[in-house]
Parts: sequence; C-alpha cells; structure tokens
Amino acid sequence: MSRLLVFLFTLGFISMSNANTLQKQDFYLESCINNQHLFIREIKLAANKHINKPAPVLLIHGARVPSIGSFDLPVKGGSLAQELAEAGIDTYLLDLRGYGKSSRPIEMSLPAEQSAPLVRTDSAVEDIACAINFIKQLSPWSKVNLLGWATGGHWSAAYANKYPETVNKLVIYNSLYGTTQNHPMLGKGSFLDDPAHSGQLNPHIGGYQLNTRESLFPAWDNSIPMQDKNIWRDPLVSQAYAQAALASDPQSYDHTPPQFRSPNGAMADSFELAIGKRQWQAKNLTMPTLVIFSQNDFWSRKEDALAIINEAPNAKLVEIANGTHFVHLDRNPYGRKIFVDNVITFLTTN
Repeated sequence: MSRLLVFLFTLGFISMSNANTLQKQDFYLESCINNQHLFIREIKLAANKHINKPAPVLLIHGARVPSIGSFDLPVKGGSLAQELAEAGIDTYLLDLRGYGKSSRPIEMSLPAEQSAPLVRTDSAVEDIACAINFIKQLSPWSKVNLLGWATGGHWSAAYANKYPETVNKLVIYNSLYGTTQNHPMLGKGSFLDDPAHSGQLNPHIGGYQLNTRESLFPAWDNSIPMQDKNIWRDPLVSQAYAQAALASDPQSYDHTPPQFRSPNGAMADSFELAIGKRQWQAKNLTMPTLVIFSQNDFWSRKEDALAIINEAPNAKLVEIANGTHFVHLDRNPYGRKIFVDNVITFLTTN
C-alpha cells in the first residue's frame, strides 16, 4: 500500500465566488516501483464535510501532458479539477511514473533509442492502484471514481477491469478500445507501424519522445471547424497548456527549442488498440460507466465508444457534436459545458 512521503504545501486556497474556498494539497507517495515516488494533487472544498458527499474522483492524464497541464491550469476554463471540486467532489490528480512531478524511469535519462517503450498499461495500472489506496485512506468511501482522458481512459478502464471492487463509477473520455483495425494516425501505415512487418510495433520508436510546444497544437487546430481558433479555444488556455507541459519536465529548457519528455508506452498501447488488439474487456466493467466521444476527435473512434456501451453492463454514451479531443479545454459554447455538466451529473447522481 502507498504511504505518504512528503507534504508539498499544506493549505493552498483559491477564493470562490460563493464565499467557499478550495483547498489544494500536493503529495508525494511511495509507489510500487522500488521506492520511487508518485505525485498526487488533492483539490476539494475546505468546508465540504457533508456525510453524503459524492465519492472522490481520480483524474488520469493521457499520453503526453501530465495531470496539472491536462486538468488544473491556472486560468478560467482551464481547470476541470477545480470545477469538479466546486461541485462538491473531492478531486485528485495523478502523474503516472515517467510524467510530471513523479519519478522517471532511469532509461529516460539515457538516449531514447536505448530502451523499449516505457510505462505500458501494467505500469499505469500499478500506479493507479497506489493512488487509489492512498485516496481511500483520506475518504470514508471504500470506492473511488475514475476519469481518464485518451490513453488515460484506456488505462483507467484496464484498472477497473482488474480491480472493479475499488471503482465506484468510471468515465472513459475520448479513448480507444480495440474494436477495429482502421486508424490512419496510430495504426497500420502510421509511424508506429513496423515498415518491414506491418501489424507489428515499429522497433525504432524508443523508450520516450521529446515534445515541443508547437507539437501540441496541429491536431487540435485541425479538428476545430473554423479558421480563427481563438473563437473556439481561449488563447489563455492554450498558452497555459503549453507552459504547463514544458514546466512538467525539469530538463525541458536544456533543449533548443525547449522540449519535454513523455514515455512511449502510451503510444505502444495505442498502436495495439488501433489495430484491434484489446487489452481489457468492457464486459467486466460492472460499475456505472460513462463513455464520452467527441465527434471531431482525431484519437478515439465512434466504433470503440459504441462497442464499450454495448458490452459493458451499465454504460451509457454522451456524444458531443463537433467536439474536439480537447473539449474540456475548449470554450463552453463548443462542447466544454456539455462535457462538464454531464460529468458532474454522472458523478453526483445516485
């Protein structure tokens, strides 16, 4: 079981318009990986002592940008975590190993080509288990809600598949499942495919990748159906997103231009899902499950979303018209409000 190692800042308060306050606390946990550490951020209403408050929720980031950049940007419209906490849900963010403020495998200090893709599904599941064990120590609940974005949705579902007795509700957001073999960006014929043996992972992708600020936006921009992207997406949010991504890695500014590291295990997992190789079974997701699919997403596929809700015994689908992969970071009129309202309703309704 994980145990508390370091208390980063004891009481960090954010003023709220309704005169309540949000309390933020950052923790380092001893993880399951040889005494290295995992970073967790807790955000909750300081006065939220109600005995009937909802189960806490753990948010799981995707393939590249860690938890703060994904879910807790310090600008209006940039913190899903804050909005969930304001709704009375104790909210937790986790950096998986290899990301953000958590420990990185030693291989990430070596040239990427010297290792195979790092932080695969089994490692992510171990880290989520450590975090949930810790959250349960802070909560009267014996179960925790999980929300995963993109590869984080895959990892969350893999965890829920293995440890269903610990998951109260599950949100799978713009994620892959492995229903079909067609995915031009991630599957056969993509950079992840072995050109000499199509259908096998390219052996040259390495243990991790370096990401520039500019690399964060082309796919997002291409999925926004208007020329002026600032109408759809607040430039303060996109700037904060890029800044948080670069700030997540202490080595980012050792490069010119600055570049942050992200493990390639997420890409290897996604390649398998993109070519129809499932790593978990939706039929085993016995908890209430909300599947969110954005119509303009470049990553997930509607076939996968439909397969999950057809196979899982207690699942439903929310499809966001014209929504992008980053709908929780877009402006409210372009899908964000629909997304946030549905998540809050799902997590707070008995």
